[in-house]
Amino acid sequence: MNFSEFQLHPSLQSTLDQIGFQECTPVQEHTIPAILEGKDVAGLAQTGTGKTAAFLLPLMERILRAQDAKRNGTVPQAPAPDAEGEVLAPEARGFADWAPMNFIMVLVPTRELAEQVYENAVKFGAGSGLRAVSIYGGVAYDKQKEALRGGVEFVIATPGRLIDLYKENLVDMKQVRAIVFDEADRMFDMGFKDDMKYILTRIPKERQFMVFSATLNLDVMNTAYQFGANPVEFNVSRDQAKAENVDDKIMHVGQDEKGVHLLGLLKLHTPRQAIIFSNFKMNVPRITQFLNDNGLPAVAISSLLTQSQRNRVMEQFKGDSDKNILVATDVAARGLDIKGVDMVVNWELPDDPENYVHRIGRTGRAGAKGLAFSLVSDRDVDALSRVEGYLKHKVNVDFMEEANLPKEFKAMQSDRSQKDFSREFEGRGARDGGGGRGGPSGGGRGGRDGGRGPAGGEKGRSGGGRGEARRDRGGERGGRRDQRDARQGVETRPAPVPTPSDKRGPSPIQPRDPNAPLPQRAQGAVNGKHHKGDKSRHEGKNRDRNGKGKGPQGKGGQKGSGRPQPIGTPPPSIGQKVSGFFKRLFGN
Repeated sequence: MNFSEFQLHPSLQSTLDQIGFQECTPVQEHTIPAILEGKDVAGLAQTGTGKTAAFLLPLMERILRAQDAKRNGTVPQAPAPDAEGEVLAPEARGFADWAPMNFIMVLVPTRELAEQVYENAVKFGAGSGLRAVSIYGGVAYDKQKEALRGGVEFVIATPGRLIDLYKENLVDMKQVRAIVFDEADRMFDMGFKDDMKYILTRIPKERQFMVFSATLNLDVMNTAYQFGANPVEFNVSRDQAKAENVDDKIMHVGQDEKGVHLLGLLKLHTPRQAIIFSNFKMNVPRITQFLNDNGLPAVAISSLLTQSQRNRVMEQFKGDSDKNILVATDVAARGLDIKGVDMVVNWELPDDPENYVHRIGRTGRAGAKGLAFSLVSDRDVDALSRVEGYLKHKVNVDFMEEANLPKEFKAMQSDRSQKDFSREFEGRGARDGGGGRGGPSGGGRGGRDGGRGPAGGEKGRSGGGRGEARRDRGGERGGRRDQRDARQGVETRPAPVPTPSDKRGPSPIQPRDPNAPLPQRAQGAVNGKHHKGDKSRHEGKNRDRNGKGKGPQGKGGQKGSGRPQPIGTPPPSIGQKVSGFFKRLFGN
């Protein structure tokens, strides 16, 4: 069917003739008549079959007919029940009571798709004076606000930025006469379900409702019914998940062999434009750098880039530059109408089998033939079974001849970190001979046996502690026995299995030799008061009301005694007390 059979507005038909739009695609042939009648529509068709024109052209036709009716002072006729295959008369197509501030809202999941729909709206409406604006995040608000204040007929937006402008009272959702959800299932997958409901509750109930996608899930349709829509469903790909003109194949390769096979495919088929898809955004710069290092100019696009960078990348890829290879995540798999892509390569198979259809749908558009290859390693086996289950058939297996694989090339940067973590698992002092956690030598619990110094390590798992006989600041006490034996000329014996008491280490309280002379008391504390020349903090401090003070061991005076000690008589030490006890017990 030709577009001329729809009897579109002269300004619209003239534009279509100029850009070469003549033959309708199946989705356009089925949905345009229903939209012209003002019906709600749910259109399902494969990627690249012209869904954007399927809703833009009839909506433009309805606006132009309404504007003509208002200028002529006539009222659009109510659509009469039409016979099957009959197109509604032009005078009955216009929106009733179309006002200058009314507009059509088109919601899309990604910025790239918003820009693409906007470009199509500008192209189709060039001769009719219809205006459009694209609204999405990542760019300044100024131009978007200015366009909205001036009035437009089409608002193409991502939900987040649209809601922001609505809250600033820059978008009057009561003026919406029709709403379109493009790639609606993708919007649900990306978490826009609540935003979609937020918008639907604020637009008039008397509006035309349209959803378009390559796959439409039940959740999307339930939401449409929940908000009063009653769409007529058109599924032009019910028995076919992917386009017929895309020849897709898989290659079973090792994970480390994907790079050389990618080079071989690109050099063998020499595509005019190719897209390489990866599941992970961190892989995108690696693959791009690998291709550039091997003489294949490539550009990358992912969520790691700012919007201005993404726009620049798409301009390079679509333009006449030598950057004819695009490495992308699934951000580029939906909705982007990039003409001339004749090969797609999946670096990994997507987890969602529907994304496989959208990826390979980037090639073979508008009736052209396309090639799609998937590099399948052991990591992709589960994804392959899901894809084949979704397609309901096995994907053809292909292989590369040895002669077509490059023999010399610059290897790809490993996807594993090059950082050496060996020291991260050693104790802080393991390299110095201590026994830290997991350290190579001894150590018990580093807090007591090995300390926390260079040679001690942290809390070690392995007990024992002969150590390396180092005298570092945090050296192991488990090695002191060996050091003492070595100084005394005693043969060093293997360390016994440590007991709990050994792990606790030697007692910090050492008994004094009873035959050793008594230490001289430091001068300066008289009746608990300091002399000017005495700076000792162990004598005569903090005496309480009973005369008790703090001595060298923490408490001054005898226990239970409130009397001050005589001048010149130091308090007995713990060693003296112990020695005196045994003298009284056993005699001299």
